[in-house]
Amino acid sequence: MRGMPYVVRIMVGLRKPKDKRLGVDVAGEVETVGSNVTQFKPGDKVFGSCRGAFAEYARASEAALAMKPDNVTFEQACSVHVAALTALQGLRDRGHIQPGQKVLINGAAGGVGTFAVQIAKSFGAEVTGVCSSRNVDMVRSIGADHVIDYIQEDFTKSGQRYDIFFDCVGNHSLSACRRVLNPKGTHIPVGGEGGRWMIGAFARAISAIVLSRLMSQKLVPFFLAKSSQEDLTIMHDLMKAGRVKPVIDKRYRLSEVAEAIRYLEEGHARGKVVINLE
Repeated sequence: MRGMPYVVRIMVGLRKPKDKRLGVDVAGEVETVGSNVTQFKPGDKVFGSCRGAFAEYARASEAALAMKPDNVTFEQACSVHVAALTALQGLRDRGHIQPGQKVLINGAAGGVGTFAVQIAKSFGAEVTGVCSSRNVDMVRSIGADHVIDYIQEDFTKSGQRYDIFFDCVGNHSLSACRRVLNPKGTHIPVGGEGGRWMIGAFARAISAIVLSRLMSQKLVPFFLAKSSQEDLTIMHDLMKAGRVKPVIDKRYRLSEVAEAIRYLEEGHARGKVVINLE
């Protein structure tokens, strides 16, 4: 939103955004379809992604959408694409999650974290979530087997070891992160330090790649999820079965997008923030 870290401007525009359409995650009812569209028809209720989702009407690619489950609201469905696919692809493709593994999720109360807790449970993992005191009950309610209040306890010094450390925060050194891993465990940072240049985050990523070649533990940075209709369909099935339920923190009207972004930038959202047209 603010063109930071600066390195992203190489892709999105040096002095101003190349594409001024705001919003990516979307859910709604199909109004009309192109002549080559075969999967959807007017009236279908769908969710997925498009450019310019902050609008009453938006245009999306057929391949970027999936049918919305009947037991999920439009508000819940519109929160899925980026956050849920980040959690799914991070845990499945980078972490190679397996049933019975112990998974630690730092930032378990956030947008990606709430999906990660539930998706890890759907794979049959034993999940520990790290969050603040006010979010302990919520994280437990979405399926975490254990919850650590970071205000009361430093999980990197607890002596507990995990097969996968899914890190949505990135607020600990690599050496501290290694302490919570089993000898062949995997650390997956999906969030972390911001700033104008994001030098710290890139330095950590490079260090992780180098260290992974020298030790049995794997350090696998994961920055961007891929848009995938197949993975949206997986999320459809998980939500339809009641195994994943999106967590919504606040709702804003379309005229309040700027206020919603300001709230999100504070970094304390519980789950997702959504824009509602009604």
